[in-house]
Amino acid sequence: MILIDGDIIAYRAGFSSNDLEAPDAEAKVDELIDTIIEDTEFISTDYQVYLTGKGNFRFDIAKTLEYKGNRKDAAKPIHLQHIRDYLTTKYEATVSEGEEADDLIAIAATKIGMKAVVASIDKDMLQIPCFHYNLTRRELSAVGEFSGTKFFYTQILTGDKADNIKGLHRCGPVKAGKILAECDTEMKLWDACLEAYEGDTERVLENARLLWLRREVDQLWEPPVEQDKNS
Repeated sequence: MILIDGDIIAYRAGFSSNDLEAPDAEAKVDELIDTIIEDTEFISTDYQVYLTGKGNFRFDIAKTLEYKGNRKDAAKPIHLQHIRDYLTTKYEATVSEGEEADDLIAIAATKIGMKAVVASIDKDMLQIPCFHYNLTRRELSAVGEFSGTKFFYTQILTGDKADNIKGLHRCGPVKAGKILAECDTEMKLWDACLEAYEGDTERVLENARLLWLRREVDQLWEPPVEQDKNS
């Protein structure tokens, strides 16, 4: 099953047709989706498009900075709503409620497993263990269980400027990679993040719950629990 990030499709088709008419925007959507299907049909010919709807539980979780508060004045494509309507009518896109399309994609991918392909350019998706198709590079790659988990903890350290999530001061992917380099279990990843944040559990939890893409309906991320070696 090809799980298509409809938000990316809508914005990409929208911005490329700002100087054009609505039917031209529809043609851009068709072109993008046709390309995805063409490049991934050797894995599956079935696909589902997902769009982000109203509400997002992350707004209530964010305390350090307003979640996506840096996007209030961001420009939007002229035909954005028309494109969203087109995706729901022609492509029967599933629209999220109270969460993001990314969450619905992650839930679906978790159920399907390594037979799923996530079609997006959103780096947040790389925490999901499955195949990933990059719309820009038209490349397919695979993310394993632990590499996806490690990417998630890397984001806890770096934060995410696009979503206004604050990370460690002056901590980019390289520094985060050094902090997590020796970690070979999720418990060690969690402990390393706690140490990096000087034991500030609330900050680490906040970042984790903002960045985590749900794998189950209504899931709220919880940290790993140390296993009793005697059990």
